[in-house]
Amino acid sequence: MTSASADFASLALPPHVLANLTQLGYLSMTPIQAASLPPALLGKDIIAQAKTGSGKTAAFALALLANLNVRHFAVQAMVLCPTRELADQVTTEIRRLARAEENIKVVTLCGGVALRGQIASLEHGAHIVVGTPGRIMDHLDRGNLDLAALNTLVLDEADRMLDMGFFDDIAKVARQCPPTRQTLLFSATYPEGIAKLSQQFMQNPQQITVQAQHEEGKIRQRWYEVKHNERLHAVSMLLDHFRPPSTLAFCNTKQQCRDLVAVLQAQGFSAMALFGELEQRERDQVLVQFANRSCSVLVATDVAARGLDIAQLEAVINVDVTPDPEVHIHRIGRTGRGDAEGLVLNLASMDEMGYVGKIEQLQGRESEWHPLSELTPGTGGPLQPPMATLQIVGGRKEKIRAGDVLGALTGDCGYTREQVGKINVNEFSTYVAVARGIAAEAVRKLGNGKVKGRSVKVRLLD
Repeated sequence: MTSASADFASLALPPHVLANLTQLGYLSMTPIQAASLPPALLGKDIIAQAKTGSGKTAAFALALLANLNVRHFAVQAMVLCPTRELADQVTTEIRRLARAEENIKVVTLCGGVALRGQIASLEHGAHIVVGTPGRIMDHLDRGNLDLAALNTLVLDEADRMLDMGFFDDIAKVARQCPPTRQTLLFSATYPEGIAKLSQQFMQNPQQITVQAQHEEGKIRQRWYEVKHNERLHAVSMLLDHFRPPSTLAFCNTKQQCRDLVAVLQAQGFSAMALFGELEQRERDQVLVQFANRSCSVLVATDVAARGLDIAQLEAVINVDVTPDPEVHIHRIGRTGRGDAEGLVLNLASMDEMGYVGKIEQLQGRESEWHPLSELTPGTGGPLQPPMATLQIVGGRKEKIRAGDVLGALTGDCGYTREQVGKINVNEFSTYVAVARGIAAEAVRKLGNGKVKGRSVKVRLLD
């Protein structure tokens, strides 16, 4: 790995870009940025191994912005992502980093959203397109998307896209890009499909690997040995003992997810499952309720959880040990973000000890084992999430903004700012988290009142 000064000022970036980075609080580069930005800014193709939360988005965003000619209204950069959530996050981050430039247009193209609006956005001219492979293929097939001026192609979380069976779509999209472009590929793990992609579509890519470790002490990991028949009950024992407000529980199979959610719900926990085949609307609702702290436990498989980035996540429970030690690193890196401490609780049966050994090898340290018998239920009754979610019928289409909803709740309804949590305004509906104790009353008051001068329909999501 090239050693580089960790200061952004050491890069060949214009002063206004550096000033914007300072304003955004980007003071020094993360290891992946320090390793990948110098070759990327020189126009080289790169394959970088980096996990979510390592700062990879800024690494490729700064490179593609450096290649951009703002006065030329044509698609000059494209980022392929595995999921709509990740595409939205990437778009937001690119817009923040592009603030210092004049009027850069970024368009998101993902499934689950009407084509019409996307076609209109493209007709108005876009510099950068961010989207999922299927929907981008769609626009290319229909002739809505012209890639003749493209100079940068980014494949973000390439391993996840391959897991989802997008190899052929990615290959087709890459074939429609000019051969002289720069390609930047980011992936948390390195399955063989990546080598195949790079051979077909990249020019002498530089490989960059940053140690996939988390800082010692940031993430506390504990291991518990279980028999198969006590595994699901052990999850509720862990939740009762540690009482984390927000937990992401990983299972290796969809069936295990379903079984665990059924057990947890029967015991009074607020738990939801995230499956690959959920409809986009259901997936959005589950994610909104988990991210705004209305649901205590989200149970997911690795494929369903890809691209998921929850700001405050107190605990990760590995219900099953993953056979791939790099996936384990990826799972646990979702907690202990920023300055927060993370708790990782792992359940393992005798026949999974081989997988545990692989994880120990990769992490370079032995596991810390505890007996299930030391778990005791916490005081204060069953673990309940602090918030509840209200769904308002009406969203961006009706020009509703988060401020309108906050104003209605803190004005006419008389609640304090502290009783209102995250507000998500989607195309046709708006979700607002409120303190659990006032939820039923808030539904009544909002339903009888007005948002933006209009009566609205409100219901409590449970």
